[in-house]
This record gives sequence, C-alpha cells and structure tokens, in this order.
Amino acid sequence: MEIYYNPLDTRCKSIIGGIKQKDVLTFRVYGAAGDNEAEPCFFVFHKDEEAAQFLHMTGTEDGWQLELQLPEPGLYFYHFRFGNRAAGAGKFRNLEFSEHITEYQILVSDDDFCTPDWFKGGIMYQIFPDRFYRSGDAAVEEGKWLHESWNEAPVFRPNERGKVLNNDFFGGNLRGICEKLDYLQSLHVTVLYLNPIFRAYSNHRYDTGDYKQIDPLLGTEEDFAALVEECGKRGMRIILDGVFNHTGDDSRYFNKYGRYDEVGAYQSKNSKYYAWYSFKQYPDKYASWWGIDTLPAVNEFCPSYIDFITGQGGVLQYWMKYPIGGYRLDVADELPDEFIVRIRGAVKEKDPDALVLGEVWEDASNKIAYSRRRKYFQGKELDSVMNYPIKDAIINFLTSNDSTMFRQTVATLRDNYPKCVLDSLMNILGTHDTVRILTALGGVYVYDKEAMSRTCLSAERRAEAKDLLKAATVLLFTVFGVPCIYYGDEIGMEGYSDPFCRFPFAWDNMDEEILSHYRKLAAFRAAHDVFADSEYKELYADENCIVFERRKGKDVAVAYVNRGHNKFDLRFDGVLYDPLRGEGYCGKYTIMPFSASVLGNNEII
Repeated sequence: MEIYYNPLDTRCKSIIGGIKQKDVLTFRVYGAAGDNEAEPCFFVFHKDEEAAQFLHMTGTEDGWQLELQLPEPGLYFYHFRFGNRAAGAGKFRNLEFSEHITEYQILVSDDDFCTPDWFKGGIMYQIFPDRFYRSGDAAVEEGKWLHESWNEAPVFRPNERGKVLNNDFFGGNLRGICEKLDYLQSLHVTVLYLNPIFRAYSNHRYDTGDYKQIDPLLGTEEDFAALVEECGKRGMRIILDGVFNHTGDDSRYFNKYGRYDEVGAYQSKNSKYYAWYSFKQYPDKYASWWGIDTLPAVNEFCPSYIDFITGQGGVLQYWMKYPIGGYRLDVADELPDEFIVRIRGAVKEKDPDALVLGEVWEDASNKIAYSRRRKYFQGKELDSVMNYPIKDAIINFLTSNDSTMFRQTVATLRDNYPKCVLDSLMNILGTHDTVRILTALGGVYVYDKEAMSRTCLSAERRAEAKDLLKAATVLLFTVFGVPCIYYGDEIGMEGYSDPFCRFPFAWDNMDEEILSHYRKLAAFRAAHDVFADSEYKELYADENCIVFERRKGKDVAVAYVNRGHNKFDLRFDGVLYDPLRGEGYCGKYTIMPFSASVLGNNEII
C-alpha cells in the first residue's frame, strides 16, 4: 500500500507552515483507505511536553481525512500510525515509515500575530559603523587609538597581558554613512542594519557604555537624526542593534574604571545599578558574557533594568522618537522569553509597524536554549530572526555541488515557520561574526589568527569563488525572506573570522564585476512584487540542480542553480527576461551546466 502525505502540499495540509488560533486545519493522507483490508489511520499529536492524543482519521475514497483546530498558542508535534507502524517526516517532509520517526510540528500563534509588511520584499544592508566610511576628521578618546591609514588591517594580536582590547579605530561615522546613501540606493537597499552605535569603549561597541548616547566617534544625536531623515527620503529605514544581555565594564552602569559621573555597580553595592549584575565575589568576580570580563552580564529579570530598557521613555522608546524601522536583538536566545515579550510590547506601543528581529542561529520555531524551549513566534515575541540555516545550506550546496541540504532546509523552514515570519527572515551569506562569503567559498581553510592575517585567495581560487558567489546570491535574492548584504561582500572583499571580516570598506579597490552582479539582482528583485509574500514552488530538483518559482498574479520570477553537467530546457508561455545575461527568451530557456540565473516577466535588462 503506497501512502502519500506532505505538509507542503495543500492537498495534504490545508495551511502550509505555522497557523493561528482560529485556523481549522484539514489533514489528508492519500492511500488505499477505500480498501476494506486497509489498516485504519491514526493522527497522533501532542503539545510540547504533554501526553499524546490519538485521533481516528476518517476513511475516504482515496485515503484518510481529519479536521483539527488548536485554539491554544504553542508548539505541537504529530505523526501518523497505521496499525503498529509509525510514519513521520522524511528528508523533504514526505511521509516516511520508520522505527525512529521524526515528528512533524505545528506552531500555533495568536490570531493577531503579524509582521511588518514594509519589510517584506526589500533588501537589507548591514554596516559595521567604524569600518564603512569616514566623513571629516576623527578624534578618539583616551585609551583608544586611530589607524593612520583607512586600508590598514585591524589589530588581532593580544597585548602583553594576553588581551585583544579592540581599541583600534578607523573613524567610520554616521555622516560617512549619510554621504554614501546614493551608493546604497544603487543597490535598491530598503533597510540599513547598523551594528551598535551607542557609546562604548571598543570598536565593535557590543560593550555598551551608555544606551542613551551616540558614540562620540560616530557623531552626535543630531547626526543620527539627519541620517534617519535622509534615509526616509530614499525609502530606507534603519534597524538598530539592541545589546541587552550585557553591558561594558567601562560603562555608566558598571563603571569599573571610574570614567563616568555616576556610581556604578562595580564601585558600590549602594549603586542604583548594583542589582543589574550578578557578583560571585564582589567586586572582581561577576557573571559575564561567555566569561569575557569586559562584558558583565545583566540580570534581565531585574525590575529596574527591565523598566530602564522597556519602560515609558526607556531606551527602546527613547530612540523611537526618530522614525527608525525597529531593532535587531543581539543574542536573543540568551534573553528570557519574558524580557523579549516586554521588548516587543515597548516597541509596538510606540510603532506597531516596527520590526523586532532576533539573533538566533538555528531553527527558531523549536529551539531549545539553556534547557528551555523558546517561544519566539507565538505572537508576543519576535517578528523574525537571522536566517543562519539558509546561509549554511547555500554554502553547502555550492561547495559540495549537492542540493540536498538546501532543499531540506527550505522544506523544513516552510513547514515550521508561520508564513508572515518566513517572508520576514533576514537572509544572510555573511555577517560581522562569520567568515566573509567569498573567503568561505574559496576553499582555503586556515585555523589561527596569524595565518588568517596573511592568507588571501590566489587569482585562480578567487575566480572560482566569484562564480560560486554569483550562484549564492541568486539564491539569496530569490528565496523567501529578505536578503541582507554584509558591507563589502558586494565588492568582493575577503576575510576570515573576526576581526578579518571587519576590514574597512575597500572604496578604492572595488570588484566591479561582482558589484555589477549584485546591482542586477537587486534591480531584478525591486522590479518584482513576488518577493514580498508569494509562495515558494520547487519546479525541478535533482542532486546537482534546483529550479524554483515565485509567482503572484501575473508577476513571475524563476531562479535556478545548476551545479551539474546536464542541460535542461525550461518551457513557458510568453517572454521571460534574464537580467544577468541581458536577454529575453520566448517560450524556451536552456539551463546550462554549472550556471545560475534568474528569469522574470518584467524587462529590466
């Protein structure tokens, strides 16, 4: 008896992905249920950490059927039983019989859960502020120093005490970003994600010194207001980095070195900030982020801290007096769910259309962090997350020439995430925390900082990596979610892990071939409405090739990556245009071996 079920087929599951409380799901399993000798089918489901329930599915002429409503938000799991045999999720979410099944899941959200429409279909651009562009002169404070040349390498060697202080700066600033908005507009950027801009000691500024002050090296609050205004004129919004899991030891709140005019937690137990931190042996032994003593951890359950960040006039709302687009939450999986709920409440109270996006490196729909299941998408928490799974899947596909992991990842995310989250995922190929994408695709592996500092791709390796990068960006710009360009990737910058992925933007050494490719893809995306919220439909796939479609009304876009030796003919009605080849095709298009491109019905060539 051949049995078919796949939750990505609406004939089998009436709603793809997560659902809302009032939704009624119809499940259909196709097989020989009409045969009197066929075994009955049971739908076995349970809410997370609760006992399973067995529901008898009704037999039909071509299988079994069940209607189900899950009125309580939460995470549910299910599989099927046919007699003494169990069946669950297979490689691409198809039904698979096994003694050790993988259960399907259903994520149920509040009925009013939605994500900002303005974000969907856009293009993000991530900026590490110290390294993007410097406008005018720069002066650093005591204890910091400025590189003489913009093109020097960041410091990576520890000092005599074995520490890397991250106190070397290049002077990139807010005015510099403002001066380059026309450049960003040429990439059709709609969202600027800025790494931290608040006062801090280090160049990365994840060691916040004062949440309500722009770092002086970046400029003033007036400069920030001007940047927000100029972005608005170009249809861009700014996403700020919210670092609320820890502060800097050199901060107004901890004040380890006495540089601030308030009594910090390190200086006195009578400090109004003392309860924010967890001291093991006062004052020198305290909880810190991953054991890094310059980043003392904050107690996010502390009422005064919660109010400081999320209260009326607190940090979140203070910066939302400017029309920013929202916040990206650093290390979201280290923030308690209750704190994230308060963050969302504060942001949405000020602007219901603002975005709350979290840094989560795994499937955020079912993640367990610190032995606790997280609740990110049940309606009161995040809007979306950084899509590290798709990053890893794209790189795996292009470095192995095997599409399996990419197809599996796409299928799993589509099945697990609510559609409004899926359309709002922050899709990445690289960030300030990862190896630059060109280096990752170059295949030259080194494992210590000294080697990283002197290793770059040979001309031959670079040419190969560029071809792979072009294919990677085809997927990045066309899969569900919002592509994010990490500054400098679009001009072919190389670099291993931190700090080598944080070199200053190479304005005088731009790879025009790669930049032109990014601009063509960006223009293609901007010209097609399908990328905002249309379904993802796989048209063809084998081990080496994937072809998929995004379609909405009369608007259609087709993307493909072929890493094999075979040719394929794609047939269609009318004319489709390939912006990368600069040609239009009537009725037929040939996918060549080891190629990648996009096709659309809007002529932008």
